[in-house]
Amino acid sequence: MIFPGGGQVTKNNMLTKVLIAISLFFCCQLILFWSNLEDFDEKAAALQVTVARLERRRDQLRTNIMDLERESYRMNNTVKKMEILLKDRSTAYKRASALPPIFFVTPTYYRLTQKSDLTRLAQTLYAVPNLVWVVIEDADEISDGVSTILIASGLQYGHLHRATPKEKTINGSKIIGRGAFQRNQALAWMRTNFAGVRKGVVYFGDDDNTYDWRLFEEMRTIVNAGVWPVGTVGGQLVEGPVVNENGSVVGFNAHWKPNRPFPIDMAAFAVNISLIHANPKASFPYTRPIGYLESDFLTALNLTSDDLEPKAKMCTEVYVWHTKTVNPKISALDKLRFQKGRKSMTDLEIAAVL
Repeated sequence: MIFPGGGQVTKNNMLTKVLIAISLFFCCQLILFWSNLEDFDEKAAALQVTVARLERRRDQLRTNIMDLERESYRMNNTVKKMEILLKDRSTAYKRASALPPIFFVTPTYYRLTQKSDLTRLAQTLYAVPNLVWVVIEDADEISDGVSTILIASGLQYGHLHRATPKEKTINGSKIIGRGAFQRNQALAWMRTNFAGVRKGVVYFGDDDNTYDWRLFEEMRTIVNAGVWPVGTVGGQLVEGPVVNENGSVVGFNAHWKPNRPFPIDMAAFAVNISLIHANPKASFPYTRPIGYLESDFLTALNLTSDDLEPKAKMCTEVYVWHTKTVNPKISALDKLRFQKGRKSMTDLEIAAVL
């Protein structure tokens, strides 16, 4: 059956379908747009977070750069100061090297106060330029404890050892002179190792005496033998040379054995090293009575009172004291452990006495 106007109906249906399709298309596009717009917002938010993080990182880097620039400035200033200091030290070292050397000879032996005495002495000697510290242990070999002190001192040094014979006599002669073997060992060492040195001073300083730095300044000018007063020695407040108005030594203020050729303490004199070389047999006799080591040694150098040069402001000042460290009181058990050595002591105890 054919309805009148059917062609028109078909056209309207087609147009409706087209319009619906177009509407659906635009709806889908709109949905897709809104979906993309939401993703964009999320990406924008993430991007903002990243930007903020990068900005913080940039600020931190700027701060670091400023800190590094300040540190660089400080380091440059430090380098300049070090260059000035090194230049001054180099100049001072050259000046010190030009000074006549002082050979400070110290006999020492194993005891409770050895470490403390040597440490204190090292602190004093460190301030003296161009000094060679010659330490001789009364032992069969050098010890690690004394070696450690010498290395830490920062001084030029010679580390020797010479044990005093255990026998009480040698070739029928009684051993009396304390420290004689050790000082003679030092003399032999200097004659061998400093044979070419003709300007310098040799001084025999005990490890428990007290020294004023001014003593070393004055002894450098010694031509032959210099002498000076010593405090608290020989039963007196001070013992030393007597000097006249002309600056000559005319006697000695000594109450103990005043008839000795040179009635002075070991700390009261120093000699030019040229005399040590010129008199190769001069030494400290170990068989002579107590108090004669100094006199016999100076006599062996062919010196007389006329050769003595008064120092310490013409012997009017005291720059050295014959002090003695009091032997500490410890328990019998600790004393025994100390005598046995390192193996019987704790690390802290070793640090205290070795």
